[in-house]
Amino acid sequence: MFEQKTKDKQVFEKMDTRNDIWDIVAYTTDLIDFAVNVWASDIHIEPSKNFVSIRFRESWDFMYVDKISQDEYSKLLARMKILANLRIDEKYRPQDGKIGFSMPGTWEPIDIRVSLLPIIDWEKIVMRILRQDASLLNMDKLEFLDVNLIKIKETLKSKYWMILIAWPTGSGKSTTLFSTLKHFNPLDYNISTLEDPVEYNIQYINQTHVRPDIGFDFASGLRTLVRQDPDIIMVWEIRDKETATLAIEAALTWHLVLSTIHTNSASATIQRLINMWIEPFLIASALKLVISQRLIKKVCQKCKKPYKIKEPSITNKIDSYLNWVIPEKAEDITFFKWDWCPECGNTWYKWRIGIHEVLTVDERLDTLILNKSSANEIEKKAKELGMITIMQDAIIKSATGKTTIEETLKLI
Repeated sequence: MFEQKTKDKQVFEKMDTRNDIWDIVAYTTDLIDFAVNVWASDIHIEPSKNFVSIRFRESWDFMYVDKISQDEYSKLLARMKILANLRIDEKYRPQDGKIGFSMPGTWEPIDIRVSLLPIIDWEKIVMRILRQDASLLNMDKLEFLDVNLIKIKETLKSKYWMILIAWPTGSGKSTTLFSTLKHFNPLDYNISTLEDPVEYNIQYINQTHVRPDIGFDFASGLRTLVRQDPDIIMVWEIRDKETATLAIEAALTWHLVLSTIHTNSASATIQRLINMWIEPFLIASALKLVISQRLIKKVCQKCKKPYKIKEPSITNKIDSYLNWVIPEKAEDITFFKWDWCPECGNTWYKWRIGIHEVLTVDERLDTLILNKSSANEIEKKAKELGMITIMQDAIIKSATGKTTIEETLKLI
């Protein structure tokens, strides 16, 4: 039923509006199946005055997929509400639900978060696609530089301390967080998690879905978890002082605590905790490692072409980031760019890879933390101690043919 997609808005506007969906059940299944097959991260269904547009987010770009009439959308909306166990008669309040989906043929389990938002006269649907394939959860496959992977694995040998993953929205934190958990054999440890919602179901790990609407939030759940004789605790997100304090106390009492925090860099994570009114001496004592990450488009390995950058404005910018990291100058480095090929569907890129910075928090940073130094001061010291920043990581991966310098420069 779905065979093509386009980034060209003009092409989309010339498409016929579909008004003959006889089997809404089959249409819905085909739509989700198509989104999963092209590795879309989100499905957006957006009503407008004359029609309803359906588009996918793929590697941060939007691809137009279909255009349906408002009458057909009424049927699709009802079908989505039924699948997500939402109220069909509710039109004026936001609703959130979840759909369990299995890929035909492979039967790979897929979780789909459904968010409904009332807009003028209608409701907009956004569906986040979460793949449940546990084979994806392998730290060695997450494109960490060797130096960073060594830092992480060394820290995971500890029986206590706190490890934080710093993330903006949509940076792949779930995969990294659960890959860290999968590093341990759950039969040798008591591993417990607090999640919102549970994304990956992992055997022998005790996973709990918090329910803030009934007063069961991360803080109250964490108080209970420490009485469950845990070895490893994973808290989905540190959002407030209470949760941060409890997580740090757990780390200081011989628990390994893994969590995420919403910051834009590894060094800013320390500043964020200080801004939550966490005592600096507690941060210095409990926090051991911060992983900051983004996702960047991965260049198609079939059609990439090598080239040298000659523009001084670009080479100078690259050199400013690579000073003290590699001896080569940017003009001498072979980078890669896209070309057209059927393998990547003529979309230039195939999926995304992670770029990272890994900050080890040790006694060499204690003075800065205790003095409540700025994130810039902490980052400067961390770089002196060998930390590779996200930009440096991205440029290195550009030079090794994993992404392009054009995508890397978009991070600035």
